[in-house]
Amino acid sequence: MKKLLFLLSLLGVIQFSQAQSNASFAGEISAFKHQDSIHFPPENAILLVGSSSFRKWTDVQDYFPGYAIINRGFGGSQLENVIFYADKIIYPYHPKQVLIYCGDNDFAYDKNVSAETVFNRFKTLFNQIRKHLPKTNIGFLSIKYSPSRKEFWEKMKHTNEMASNFLAHQRNAEFIDITKGMFDKNGNAITSIYQNDMLHMKPAGYKIWQQDILPYLLK
Repeated sequence: MKKLLFLLSLLGVIQFSQAQSNASFAGEISAFKHQDSIHFPPENAILLVGSSSFRKWTDVQDYFPGYAIINRGFGGSQLENVIFYADKIIYPYHPKQVLIYCGDNDFAYDKNVSAETVFNRFKTLFNQIRKHLPKTNIGFLSIKYSPSRKEFWEKMKHTNEMASNFLAHQRNAEFIDITKGMFDKNGNAITSIYQNDMLHMKPAGYKIWQQDILPYLLK
């Protein structure tokens, strides 16, 4: 009985922790819904969802003139948080294309998490989007190899490989590798494209992303 009570208590702590994690983003999600109440974005746009690399791309529309862009990145988010809020920041917009950048926080916040677990989280998100928006194109941007998170590079690489292989067998979907241009010819990370935290990018970093993303955007 004591073991059962302990396991139930542990499960409750895990669930509470996850609930707190999702709740911590409630303010940002509410801000998105407030924006929508003032001016709801057009349908058939290109939707960006994920973590701070998207959230901080505040002028993303300027990088892609001629495309309707909706940015719903929220800082610090993990894939499970995007899954949790999908009914609020993905499905209502009926986008023609969803671009996902998320996953590096999954490793940073849980150093024991495996590449397989993070990939499975992505696959869950993919399958949920496909279920609710069956005609929507889905693109996954590779997890970037930020200098400040070098300890996770191998696991990130493995996750990227699994995502690439998975998407190669999916219809109306693609893996978008944004990492190659972020390294020099000697295979070293180009640190000048990062802010001082060696995690978030300067405009030069987003310029690389622009070049890699543009060929995949739907007209």
